[in-house]
Amino acid sequence: MPAMNHPDSPDQPPRPRCLPSVDHLLHQPAIESLLADYPRNEVVHVVRAVLDERRQLLLSGQAVEVDVPSLALAVRQRLYQRARPNLRKVINATGIILHTGLGRAPLPEEAIAAIAEVAAGYCNLELNLQTGRRGDRHQHLRELFQELCGVEDALVVNNNAAATYLTLNTLAAGREVIISRGQLIEIGGSYRLPDIMAAAQCRMVEVGTTNRTRIADYERAISDRTSVLLRVHPSNYRIHGFAESAALGELVELARRHNLVVVDDLGSGLITDELPWPETKSSSGYGEVAAPISDWARGPALETAPSSWNEPNVRASVAAGADLILFSGDKLLGGPQAGIILGRAELIAGLRKNPLARTFRPGKLTLAGLEATLRLYRDPAVAVRRIPVYRMLARTLEELERAAHQLAQRLSEVVSQATVFVEADWSEAGGGSLPDRPFPTWIAGLRPDGLAAQAIADALRRRDLPIICRLREDALIFDPRTLEPDELEQIPGAVAEVMRELAEG
Repeated sequence: MPAMNHPDSPDQPPRPRCLPSVDHLLHQPAIESLLADYPRNEVVHVVRAVLDERRQLLLSGQAVEVDVPSLALAVRQRLYQRARPNLRKVINATGIILHTGLGRAPLPEEAIAAIAEVAAGYCNLELNLQTGRRGDRHQHLRELFQELCGVEDALVVNNNAAATYLTLNTLAAGREVIISRGQLIEIGGSYRLPDIMAAAQCRMVEVGTTNRTRIADYERAISDRTSVLLRVHPSNYRIHGFAESAALGELVELARRHNLVVVDDLGSGLITDELPWPETKSSSGYGEVAAPISDWARGPALETAPSSWNEPNVRASVAAGADLILFSGDKLLGGPQAGIILGRAELIAGLRKNPLARTFRPGKLTLAGLEATLRLYRDPAVAVRRIPVYRMLARTLEELERAAHQLAQRLSEVVSQATVFVEADWSEAGGGSLPDRPFPTWIAGLRPDGLAAQAIADALRRRDLPIICRLREDALIFDPRTLEPDELEQIPGAVAEVMRELAEG
């Protein structure tokens, strides 16, 4: 007869029948101790999942450990992973301020406090405290937008894609929308404007060419079925060189002659281009570093942040006479994710009546955070200091270089098997904003010896508090533009820890 496999046989791999039962594992001290920290049904669920996974691996012929200590360790690790939230804080060391993958705009403290207060209990979301009657959730923001932007009315939805869809579906379903070919944008997440227009049940009429569209092109395309002249800002690209586009004022004048509506989709949400930049003297809290401010890498392009935005702004669009203006809340506005529609009161009243408006409406947390952010714009100097997006954009080369030297110095102290360096580099606004306006910065880089930079970056990303950096030529790149002082201090220890673990493992 053939010899039977035994779990303790050195020549034969264990078989599924060697796995202990769920009940047997639950009565092991290493598992029983977990019941003090986790609900019993959670422990039972994980024990079954671990046993099922090991069983499938054994059936596929793979060698896996089936002893109780190994299984208990796997259960403990799985319970710990399940207890961690999937959506959690990360440290952004990429220098990309509006990083879509990392949640775009970090909120000002005032917005965070407002959200926490509203989330902790009840609020007057749709209750008029003066009359005691049912109120309008959009009233909380209407007066602020009127004050800051000079518009008649405002409507907030959950993102700018929803704002575009709702606007076109309300104003142009079954009718024509005229748009320049150079503005048929596609952005991340498979958002393509032609698809949105088709879903909104309006007919897209393209005019002009990719690089040149004149006001005469729009006028020739107008028919008795035309409803909207749509201008869309190409948020994530620019067309340079032999290029021309019709000015918004020209579109407004043409629309008035033909009784049409001009919709201006601004995308990134810059309220005004007159926001002041802070003083060049650094007061960031990074502290002094004994390294001099270098001049070797500075050229004309690395002297200062851009002096002009090269980005359309809400106030300019209002002044030009656009009927409706659409933009995001979580990009250059610096608030929570939202789609904002401003403009003529009768048009926005029509949007509110669209049955789809309810499907796109924001909740109390979004409205609270957006209101607190907008209040900061009452004093532009305060907005630049308090809204993280602008604070990061406006950081001076002096403070960035000092922060980069501080980080490099700490990395050199805790990591021996690596080359640490400081270089001039560029940061990005990100989020489809200011695509042709890179911001000069200084970075701290680490080129490891004997380890792959990609492996270190992967390990940093998988930490309890993930650290996200850039990679370039087998070096890890840390840009202090998007780092707060306390975050910068955590990076050297984390890098040293993961490098030690990788070297030992």
